[in-house]
Amino acid sequence: MSDYYELLGVSRRATAEEVKRAYRRKARELHPDANPDDPGAEARFKEVARAYETLSDPQRRQQYDTFGTDGPGPGGAGGFDGGLGDIFSMFFGGEGFGGGGGGRTSGPPRGADLEVTLDLAFEDAVFGTEAPVTVRTAVGCEDCEATGAAPGSSPSTCGDCGGAGQVRRVRQSILGQMVSTGPCPRCGGLGTVVEDPCPTCSGEGRRILDKTYTVDIPAGIDDGQALRLPGRGAAGPRGGATGDLFVHVRVRPHATFTRRGDDLHLELHVPVTQAALGAAIPLRTLDGEEHLELARGTQTGTVVRLRGRGVPRLQGRGRGDVVVTVVVDVPVDLSPDEEEVLRRLAEVRGDAVAEPDAGFLSKLKSAFR
Repeated sequence: MSDYYELLGVSRRATAEEVKRAYRRKARELHPDANPDDPGAEARFKEVARAYETLSDPQRRQQYDTFGTDGPGPGGAGGFDGGLGDIFSMFFGGEGFGGGGGGRTSGPPRGADLEVTLDLAFEDAVFGTEAPVTVRTAVGCEDCEATGAAPGSSPSTCGDCGGAGQVRRVRQSILGQMVSTGPCPRCGGLGTVVEDPCPTCSGEGRRILDKTYTVDIPAGIDDGQALRLPGRGAAGPRGGATGDLFVHVRVRPHATFTRRGDDLHLELHVPVTQAALGAAIPLRTLDGEEHLELARGTQTGTVVRLRGRGVPRLQGRGRGDVVVTVVVDVPVDLSPDEEEVLRRLAEVRGDAVAEPDAGFLSKLKSAFR
C-alpha cells in the first residue's frame, strides 16, 4: 500500500487546503477519461481518491498518521476492546460488575453535524461546479482560544470528578455490587470548570455566526444526493472537535431534458413531411448544437440515441446518452393549398379519405378567382 502523502505529493505537515489542491491536480492527471489507453489509470485514480478521503478528514488523518492503513479501527478487530464491563455498559447505561464499569472518556464533546440544502442549475449538476453554501454554525471563540476562560485565565480541574468528567456510584443488588458511571454534574463531563468565563462567549468557548464554504460539486451528481464536508459542522464547546456538514443537493428541472440515471431524455416534434422524407434536424444538447439524422419513414415513438452526450457517471468513467423520442405532428388548420396537396397525395396512394366539406370548397373556389 502506497503512502497517502506520497500519492498526493504533499508533506505530512500539509494543510487541508494544500491537500485539496494536490488532490485536484492528481485527479485531473489520472482520471480514466484523460488516459483512455492506460488500463492502470482507473486503479491509480481510485487510490488517490482514497488517500484524499482519509487525509481530508481530521480524525481519519490523525488515525492514519498514528497507525497507518493497517491500524485499528473503532472498537478494534472484534468490535469490543474494553472487556465485559464495556459490553455490559451497552445494555445497562455504564453499569458493570465490581469496579469494572466503563464509560466515555472525559473532555469536550464533539460538535453537532449540520445540514444545508444547495439549489443547483441542471447544467451545473451535469458538468460539476463550485458553489458557496452559508450555514449558521458554532465556531471557536478567538478571544479565549476556545477554552471558555477569560483572557489571562484558564479552566481548572473539576474537584468533584478529579478531571475524569465522570462520577461513579456504587450500590448493592441481588447480583452483587453494581457500579454506575455518569457525567459529572458539576463540570458536565468536561473534566474542567471555568471560574472566570470569557465575556465574549460566556464560557462556551464558541460563538454562533454565519459561515460560508465553497463546495466542490462533482460532475454527475443527482437531485437528492448529499455531500459530506468533514470538519465543517459546528465546533464543540470549549475546544471540542468539529462536526461535519452535509450538503443536500436539489437540482432545478431543465426546460428540455429529463434525467433518468445517466441518460438525458427529450421528445422531438417533427412535421409529417420531414418524418416521411427524412431530414437533418438541428438539436441543441448540453454540449452545443448537433444535427439529428432522421431516416425516411420515421414513425412516432422512434428512439434515436446520441452516444456519450448524457451525464458523466459519478462513480465511473464515460457518460450516458441523449435519448430522443420522435413525435410526428399531424398538421391541423390546413390552408386550401395544403389540403389540396394532401388530397392529391391520398389519391395517388389510393387512400380513402373523408369528402371535403362545404367550407373547403368555397375556400378552394376563392383561391382560383
